Amino acid sequence: MSDPRIEQTRVLLRQVARSPLGKEQIETLRSVLRFHEHRYYVLHDPLIADPEYDLLYKELERLEKEDPALIRPDSPTQRVARELTAEFPTVKHLVPMLSLENSYNADDLLDFDRKAWEQTGLETIEYCVEPKFDGGSISLIYENDRLTRGATRGDGIEGDDVTPNVRQIRSLPLHAPLSDHGIQQLEIRGEVLMDKEKFRQYNESLMEEGQPPLANPRNAASGTLRLKDPTQVAKRNLEAIVYHISYFTLLPGKSTPQSLQTHEGSIELLWNLGFRSPQGEKRVFKGIQAVIDYCHAFEAERDALPYEIDGMVIKVNELSLQEKMGMTSHHPRWAIAFKFKARQATTKLLSVDFQVGRTGAVTPVAKLEPVAIGGVTVSSISIHNEEYIREKDLRLGDEVLIERAGDVIPQIVKSLPDARSGKEKKIVFPRQCPVCQHALHKEEAEAVWRCGNWKCPAQSVERMIHFVSKDAMDIRGLGEANIRKFYEAGLLNDIPGIYELNYEKIGAMEGFGKKSVEKLQQSIHASKKQPLHRLLYGLGIRFVGETTAKTLARQITHLLDLKEKSLEELQQLEDIGPKVGGSIHQFFQEASNIRLLERLGSLGLTLQQEAKTKTTDGSLSGKTFLFTGTLPTLKRSEAEALAEEKGGQILSGVSAKLNYLVVGEDAGSKLEKAKKINTIKILNEAEFLELIGKPASS
Repeated sequence: MSDPRIEQTRVLLRQVARSPLGKEQIETLRSVLRFHEHRYYVLHDPLIADPEYDLLYKELERLEKEDPALIRPDSPTQRVARELTAEFPTVKHLVPMLSLENSYNADDLLDFDRKAWEQTGLETIEYCVEPKFDGGSISLIYENDRLTRGATRGDGIEGDDVTPNVRQIRSLPLHAPLSDHGIQQLEIRGEVLMDKEKFRQYNESLMEEGQPPLANPRNAASGTLRLKDPTQVAKRNLEAIVYHISYFTLLPGKSTPQSLQTHEGSIELLWNLGFRSPQGEKRVFKGIQAVIDYCHAFEAERDALPYEIDGMVIKVNELSLQEKMGMTSHHPRWAIAFKFKARQATTKLLSVDFQVGRTGAVTPVAKLEPVAIGGVTVSSISIHNEEYIREKDLRLGDEVLIERAGDVIPQIVKSLPDARSGKEKKIVFPRQCPVCQHALHKEEAEAVWRCGNWKCPAQSVERMIHFVSKDAMDIRGLGEANIRKFYEAGLLNDIPGIYELNYEKIGAMEGFGKKSVEKLQQSIHASKKQPLHRLLYGLGIRFVGETTAKTLARQITHLLDLKEKSLEELQQLEDIGPKVGGSIHQFFQEASNIRLLERLGSLGLTLQQEAKTKTTDGSLSGKTFLFTGTLPTLKRSEAEALAEEKGGQILSGVSAKLNYLVVGEDAGSKLEKAKKINTIKILNEAEFLELIGKPASS
């Protein structure tokens, strides 16, 4: 039987389309919106389109604005709060948040099981097993169906009151139907998390701004809980998984729900109340050996999870037995954590190399005593920029704690000052380029030092590597290794030199036979006919990615037209903002860059935009598209080409100019941004193919 709120949704949408809703419908409207929040943020299975949800949400906002007396604290509109004060208030937990005893092998679990026999008098005990999520611990209190408080763990007795921030976590309901189960007050425990993909995207955004990335999702989640501005918390898209009921009181005349006789039942109750709980991951076993087997099997699959976990938690399932076993001052006797193999290790920071990229950015790379961690041997780690070194207080000779989770790039978590002998030395960031000795500069809003010498050898090599890459000029056979080899041999010095290579000398080099030289020559010659947008991208102009290059190429006749455009004129072009426009303007005002382009033109490369051929079907003429995430069957370039065949245009970012966002797996921040713009239609691959008249089955 379907939930009645589904039909209520349809009725409300039909009514709103005709005329505004009345005050008498506000509670139904709130109930429907809570239902769809749960479907979207907890079940990840929405039942209505985003514009439909937004329509109902705005209607609720209108009703509450017209009559503020209708506003209730648990209304879906009340998630955004005022800024917190400089100091978080300290609050006492209803029940102490104790630590868990840790185990690291099967013997520890067997010993835990033996103690459980002795304390309960039972030879076979039923255990509930669930993942140990690696985030920021929280304690939540709900009273009379409403969230009234959220707090950090703190010292276990008291924590920081972070209620305004907790309210920004959309997988936590502001209203939960406790009264339906006879419960008046409920204290629950959980973990605030940032999933791996959102963490990756967040770190990318930090690095784009010149800020040091965070070491791991746990730090990101915990740090976010203590931000002073709840609106910033909302932007980080945290989630929460709750896994324990620590305290409850009943409504007068009500008895304890049957579900609260076991831990398994409490997990199911939390799920039914609208929370994300480990409902799908939990397992119940009789006897410890099955528990051990499940823990080992789960460890092998840990990297497939969207969240970081660092182990499994084993709990005696019967709550009456938990009460009988009791607690120590440190941990409950009825639970234990089975910790997975370490993803952290300590090693020594031996030296720092300063590497120069194609845009002149100087990146320090720490050279470490090799150490095995997370299945690989780590001997080199990027330490990003000067501010990162200062914030981590890194010194040559330091013992450092490093971390690697799954396929995440290793990071230095911190230095270990207590291990210092006094012989450690400060890391001195250079003020001259380590390759060409040109003075470095740093823009005011950035943390990155750059070499401004366009002829810097390191930049030259990196630019050539980018120029020949697959998404740029796609010169096969001329990858990074060969570019470096030709450069060191004096056969190649700059991008135009790619088209002036001495193939006779290359043929005399070790590893190059007649056929390989012929293939290389053919590949280089064929690249001269690459379209203008590929050349634009291949030039490596800062902030000009593939899509921006394509958008820009459509709006010019000849590449050197950009030389004549002022900064203001560039910003008037579609999809070109101040940052991108400034970078393009600077590039085309450099005489050496103009000489480079003229030289490429004389060598036969295409500097002219291709004559626009009429599409056979212009049904999407004037419509704009953006693709994000991994599509099930199409490469992004293939999907873009299909849209362009129908007259569609590809944009580089989400804005009010965008008509369609086509999303695949791990769509990320572009999807979140698009949801906030009502005019953007969000499609999956199948819907996109249907739009362009190309069924997915064809």
